[in-house]
Amino acid sequence: MFEFNPKKHSLLDEQLAESGLEMHIAPLIGLAIGASAVSAGASVIGGISQSQSAAEANSRAQENYEAQKRAAEAAASRQNEYNKQVFEADKENYRRQRAYEWETAVKSWQYQSEIQDFQYLQTAKQYLGSVENTEQQLVYNSIAARQAQESEQASLNEIMVQDAFQREGMLIESLQREGQASLLQAGGSRSKAIQATVADLGRNSAILRASLISAGQQSERNMRDIALSRYADDIKAKAAMMIKPERLPDIPSPIPPPERIFVEPMQATADYIPAPIRQNTFAPIMAGISNAAGSVSQAAMFAKKYG
Repeated sequence: MFEFNPKKHSLLDEQLAESGLEMHIAPLIGLAIGASAVSAGASVIGGISQSQSAAEANSRAQENYEAQKRAAEAAASRQNEYNKQVFEADKENYRRQRAYEWETAVKSWQYQSEIQDFQYLQTAKQYLGSVENTEQQLVYNSIAARQAQESEQASLNEIMVQDAFQREGMLIESLQREGQASLLQAGGSRSKAIQATVADLGRNSAILRASLISAGQQSERNMRDIALSRYADDIKAKAAMMIKPERLPDIPSPIPPPERIFVEPMQATADYIPAPIRQNTFAPIMAGISNAAGSVSQAAMFAKKYG
């Protein structure tokens, strides 16, 4: 039976001894070295393939990055062009609206001024008509008062004429009565008759004089009433007269409003596009070479040990 000696045999030696393969180790070493070479080549080729794939991925990422940057710059350019057109349109619309509002304000001011002048002229014409009517009313009042006074004076004159006629008649009657009395027989009877006639004449004269004085006083009162009535009519006519119109102050001319201050739109910039994360193309090659070197190293150690 095989005795294991740790100083002289390894576990692999014992397994080979027990399996009876110790005599065929040389061909196995050759196979191991060949397999290691194939594995090393595959590792290197795999590393190169992975490096190429990483390079292609980096190229695609870079192309996408450049395309996104161009798209962002084009979008910013279109936005700036649009903002410029909107800004210019706003300024033009403001200019037209300002001109329209100013023209409308001027026309309104002119129209209001014409309306004010027209209204003043119409009021002035009405006032002149009122003054003319008042003057005519005052003339009428004066004529009416004068006619009333003349009528009153005529009535008083008529009374005075009647009084004169009555006095004259009374005097004639008194003389006739005195003449008749003188034809009577002398003595007390004739004297009494004459005294009675004189007394009767004096009494009638006193009545006529009192009546004439009363008529004169009444005429004076009537004259004052006529004057007061004319004065009242004159006041009434003047009160009905329009007040003289005054021209209103001129309507203030329109003042242009302050001009609007425009602010240029802010310049749009392209959106930030982060740079792509590049894959390392050198690491796969180094990994393949490292794996190949490991395989070759293991094969060399195997060959050295069992060769």
